[in-house]
Amino acid sequence: MSNGVSTSTDKNIVDKSRSHRNKPVAKAVRVTRERLQSSHAPSGAFDRDVLNLYINAVLQGASIIPLFVIIIAILGIYFTGDTQIVLWAILTLTAHAANVFLARRARKREMTAIRTRKWRRLLLLGQFLIGCCWAYFAIQDCAACEPANLVLYKGATLLIALSLTAMWNYMLTLCVLVTFSPVVFALVAKSGISREILEISLTATLTTTVIFFHYISDRLFQQNLRILSYQVEKDDLIAELEVAKSMSDEARRRAEEANLAKSRFLASMSHELRTPLNAILGFSEVMSAEVMGPLNNPTYKEYTSDIHRSGQHLLNLINEILDLSRIEAGKYELSEEAISLLDISEDCIGMVQLRARGKNITISQQFELELPAVWADEKSMRQVILNLLSNAVKFTPQGGEIMVKVGWTAGGGQYISIKDNGPGIPEDEIPVVLSAFGQGSIAIKSAEQGTGLGLPIVQAILAKHDGQFILKSKLREGTEVIAILPARRVLQSVPAVEDAQAVSRKRRSFA
Repeated sequence: MSNGVSTSTDKNIVDKSRSHRNKPVAKAVRVTRERLQSSHAPSGAFDRDVLNLYINAVLQGASIIPLFVIIIAILGIYFTGDTQIVLWAILTLTAHAANVFLARRARKREMTAIRTRKWRRLLLLGQFLIGCCWAYFAIQDCAACEPANLVLYKGATLLIALSLTAMWNYMLTLCVLVTFSPVVFALVAKSGISREILEISLTATLTTTVIFFHYISDRLFQQNLRILSYQVEKDDLIAELEVAKSMSDEARRRAEEANLAKSRFLASMSHELRTPLNAILGFSEVMSAEVMGPLNNPTYKEYTSDIHRSGQHLLNLINEILDLSRIEAGKYELSEEAISLLDISEDCIGMVQLRARGKNITISQQFELELPAVWADEKSMRQVILNLLSNAVKFTPQGGEIMVKVGWTAGGGQYISIKDNGPGIPEDEIPVVLSAFGQGSIAIKSAEQGTGLGLPIVQAILAKHDGQFILKSKLREGTEVIAILPARRVLQSVPAVEDAQAVSRKRRSFA
């Protein structure tokens, strides 16, 4: 199993001292989430929205009913010759005008819960008045007309009026029943008195149609309620996402500020600490070498060696922190030139060879010969190889073995592979090992604990070279780390071109 380079694994610390500023926002998010998790909207939650939709529908279709009434009145006068229908038209237009006037007044008022119920009753009353006008139309007679034609005329008119009412007013519940209940009662009374089959048929047909359209209107109303509910849920989700994004942006901004402050502090402190450490190392080395005279007490000489060794360890730690800080701040510049990975690898092996012999560790080499040079920063690549070799020597047990390979990749690049037979790394700890200051459980138990900065620095340096870092490890089997440079950094040598005369001579000699 291999793991690629993690470009940024450092953990940012968010300042919690200003968390009280986000308490109202967090409360709003919690309330919204609880509302969204409820299965149904509360009863009456959309009464105001539904009433506004009905008012808008009435005002938008205000000219439809008058036009329809005028057409019906003209047709009635033409077919029946009875001018009594004009009175019905005037009453109907008056009732419709009153209903439109109520709708306009309602739209101008601010709707509260109490006002919503009040205006709903008033608008239903307006529809009832219109229904009374249609009832007056339904009971009209014409002695000079053919009964069948009169019933057909009234039935078609009432069905069209019912369709228009159901289509425009379905957002007002019970509107169809309230409007046409007077019509049904009038027809029932008239058919009961006359007992004519045509009147009874008209009454039955209209009653059935009113019930059907009421059912359809109720379904449309429920469907629109669900649409309104979905719309509100969508708006709440958008609001919650915006609030969460705002909180996330604020947390990210504070984290970036904290990370920048950390990098600046580490860079400043590392630079300031190196100056006195150089003096400590220099004086301890002078004392240990007894340049100014012999130390009569051998214990003092041992102390000076301990001071020098500890100071060197601390200086290496500070240098690693400084390198990581420079990389994070984007100020790590490469000084690129043509270098040989084979030569650098051999030099680094020689530098760790003494420590390896102290633990009886064998370092084997498997280098491909005549590898061309690569275009890279020699100091950085030396640091990469030395860090990886030092880790291998550190965690390989006594009498272990380390294999170092340098060669070609399948894509035409070059790689350096360092494999040991140490304890390995558990699979779940690999991301921790690759993070800044991260150490696995085996490294924590080891007597040679490091800073946890070696591998992050290696990853960052390879990333600056457009390369790749791969770590393969199995518990109790060992670890292999691979540093890869891409093919575009390999400097291929071009063979010399022979001159034309030499080529001609060769061809003649072969001929």
